[in-house]
Amino acid sequence: MNNNFDSTVKFEGFESENMSISDTIKFVYQSLVEKGYNPINQLIGYILSGDSSYITSHNNARAVIKRFERDEILEEVITHYLNRK
Repeated sequence: MNNNFDSTVKFEGFESENMSISDTIKFVYQSLVEKGYNPINQLIGYILSGDSSYITSHNNARAVIKRFERDEILEEVITHYLNRK
């Protein structure tokens, strides 16, 4: 086995910085489901209280959702709901 430690290897991981609010909500929802939580109740708790402990740290979901203000998240949810056909 030939290990080359002379160069830097770039890790191409998850880039949450480029996620839209909609994508963030979906990502956090899925992370909550994976951990066995009721995602609707948890997201409502977070939006109403601002307490980030409602959001799991699994998949870094807590940090991802905190990139947006709660009013921005609520606006996205209501806009999506009202634009449904």
